[in-house]
Formats: sequence, C-alpha cells, structure tokens
Amino acid sequence: MILDDISKNTYSALEKACNSCESNLISLSGGLDSTIIAYFLKKRKPKAVTVIAEDFVSTDLTYCQMVSKQMQLPLSIYNVKTSVILEAIEETIKILKNFNDIEIRNNVVMYLAIKWAKENGEKSIITGDGADELFAGYNFLINKPEEELEDEIKRVCNVMHFPTQKIGKALGVIIESPFLEDKIIELSKSIPANMKVRNEQGKRRGKWIIRKTFEKLIPQQIVWRNKSPMQEGSGTAGLTNLFDSIIREEQFVEKKLTVEKEKGVVIRSRESMYYFEIFNKLFGTPVDKNAESVCPYCKHEVKDSKFCRMCGAFPI
Repeated sequence: MILDDISKNTYSALEKACNSCESNLISLSGGLDSTIIAYFLKKRKPKAVTVIAEDFVSTDLTYCQMVSKQMQLPLSIYNVKTSVILEAIEETIKILKNFNDIEIRNNVVMYLAIKWAKENGEKSIITGDGADELFAGYNFLINKPEEELEDEIKRVCNVMHFPTQKIGKALGVIIESPFLEDKIIELSKSIPANMKVRNEQGKRRGKWIIRKTFEKLIPQQIVWRNKSPMQEGSGTAGLTNLFDSIIREEQFVEKKLTVEKEKGVVIRSRESMYYFEIFNKLFGTPVDKNAESVCPYCKHEVKDSKFCRMCGAFPI
C-alpha cells in the first residue's frame, strides 16, 4: 500500500509541476526525466531539441526518436561538428567561470541546446535538472551501502547546483525545471532512501520510485535505461579522447610542470589542460590565498564538499 501511495503522490506532484511550465520547448535526452516531462506535456504538442555530437559516438538519439514517435512531438536534432563544440566550450567556460572537465563536458551540451533555442526564436526551455539529485539517479549513489545512502542523498541535495540556470541567464533564455519545484523537493525528502535505490530485474537501480511510477506509461527501454550522463548521451564524452590525441604526452608534461611551477595549479589531464588555458586567459589564476580550505589541486576555495567545483577533482 505504501508503494501505491508514494507513486500516486509522485505522479500528481510531477503532473502539476510539468503543467505549470509555460515553455513550449523540451530539452530532450531520451532519458527518464525528460521523457516524463514529454509524457505530461504531450497534449500540448511541445517541440523538443536534442544535441548530438556529429563526430563522436552518442547514445541519446535512438531514445529521443522513440519518445518523439510515441508522443508525436516534433523533434529537432541539432548535429554539431567538433569545431562548433570547441567554440561552445570557450563560451561555457566564460559563463561558468571554471575549468571543471566534467561540468564543462556536460554543460557544453546545455549551452548548445539553449543557444539553439535562442537562435530559433524560443524564449524558454524545459530541462530535467534535479531528478538525479533528489531521487538518487547518479551511479555513485546507487553503489553506496544502504546505511550510508540517506546521508549521502542529503549531502548531494545540500550542495546541488545547476549551471543550466547560469547559461540560460547569460543567453537570455528562461530555464524551467519542474523537478526543482518546491513541492517536488519536499516530496523527495519524505521518500525513504530504500524507495529511491532498490534492486529490480537483478540490478540495483536509482530513481526506483520514479521508474515504478511510470513503468506502464512510457517505453520500457527508457524506464529501465541506465543513467547516461549528458556527455555520453550527446557524445561529448569523446572530447577526452580528442584532447588525448591532439595534445602530445611530452607537450602535456611540459605544460603541466610549467603551470604547477608558475601558477601553483596541478592539472590532472590533457582535457583539463585545454580548459585551464581558456580559463586562465579569461580569468587568471584560480588560486585563493585567503581561503581556509582549498582544493589540493587548483588551490581554489572548497566549502564542505568532497568535490572541487573549480577543477572537478574528486574526492578531495
């Protein structure tokens, strides 16, 4: 009975949150969260956009086309060349003011989607931000021992932030995120951790209660789809290999030693070096000499977190 009650409450709260969105454009990844938004808004016939890196392997396209077909949503597939992604990386770093490789790699996708929206006359876009934090969708949460899970979800929710909002503000496009509505946040706090992460079909699953609530309403392939970060879904995960191939090992080692000596910053990868050089050109050093607690790699201030937002180091 408790499962039915929680499912009904979850469905009702998400239905209201999605229907309160005014935008007519969904940033569609073909994942669970954006598909749920599409499900609730399908009568409205909203448009959808998905960003796909033309030169890399991406996993989202098939799922997005499945959602588009089933829900009869007009889908725009924005295929982007590597040269366009590299330009967008510089703009993303300019907006987010960090050289965090994970954040840049994921959010360059959102930058491109939001930029596409603006260039196509849209004033707003709907995103699935928040679901992974509130309902334990991330792989590192799924693998936590059950006795640690509740505290870890609370920690993640306390430090969660969404660069999408910053990017939208910089580009003049309103970001609507129904999973971040106050009522959804409150509801998520009332759901026990063992309803968010649970074994199903022989596998430990995050966002379990969300999956169970919608398992008969959206395609099964999406309900039980493994968590796929934006970088994998869109293909920008391929940037790591790209930078490894274009920055030679000896060149990286030489630059790494120079940056450590002259800037006091330890660079962890060739991709990070590429982002750091853009950041340094725009903003100078990330080193914060007055901070009480700093990242051991980039010396930027960190507050009560295992993760450095500036350079992406984890754990610290």
